[in-house]
Amino acid sequence: MIRWVSAFLDRPARKLDLAVEFWTVATGSPARPRPEPGFVGLHSETGDDYLELQGVLDGPGGVHLDFAVDDVAEFADRAAAGGATVVTDHGSWRILASPAGLPFCVAPWRGELRRGGPHRGPGGTLSRPHQVCLDIGPGRFDAEVAFWSGLTGWRLDTSGLPVFSRLQPEPPVPIRILMQRLGEDRDASAHLDVSSSDIPAVRAWHESLGATFIGEWAHWITMRDPAGGVYCLTRGNPETD
Repeated sequence: MIRWVSAFLDRPARKLDLAVEFWTVATGSPARPRPEPGFVGLHSETGDDYLELQGVLDGPGGVHLDFAVDDVAEFADRAAAGGATVVTDHGSWRILASPAGLPFCVAPWRGELRRGGPHRGPGGTLSRPHQVCLDIGPGRFDAEVAFWSGLTGWRLDTSGLPVFSRLQPEPPVPIRILMQRLGEDRDASAHLDVSSSDIPAVRAWHESLGATFIGEWAHWITMRDPAGGVYCLTRGNPETD
């Protein structure tokens, strides 16, 4: 059973400090360096922690999901039966990859129970990182939706835009999964989505913190944090998203 989900923001190790500085302010969550080098947790002051930053040595980084479960071996075996690959077995926790090659981790549940509320920024704007979006080419999209739906057991919502499928967990799990069908086949990737009560105002605030604007669509805009990581500001209600 999935008890909790955390989002790991993977950023180049040489730029990890830039990422930590930006996201601590953008989320109102003080940084807590972990005992392991290159890992920094963001402490939620209104709930249990669910955001982490990790410095990676190769590539530009991205985002990956971390599932906290009752039985790591059972969950990993189910994932493998559904088409996942075990990348590294660390004993008490494991790194796997989905059929499309997206990495994710499985670890023991540590008693997290409280989903924190949104952060109030300048001018009273509310925002909260609320989902990880998996960007998948059309050739692998249906299989990837089936994999994540079967593994999580969460409610599958396809009622929005036709290129999106959303997996909605039961409370108090703080992170949901959005799957986006890309227009062309390429390597699958993932990014963080931040629910925002006022996208233009949150965008201006994030730009003042060092983020840069990439593009705008009807319901979201795409940004790049100071460490080069792509994320989106989505229109919604951060109190409930």
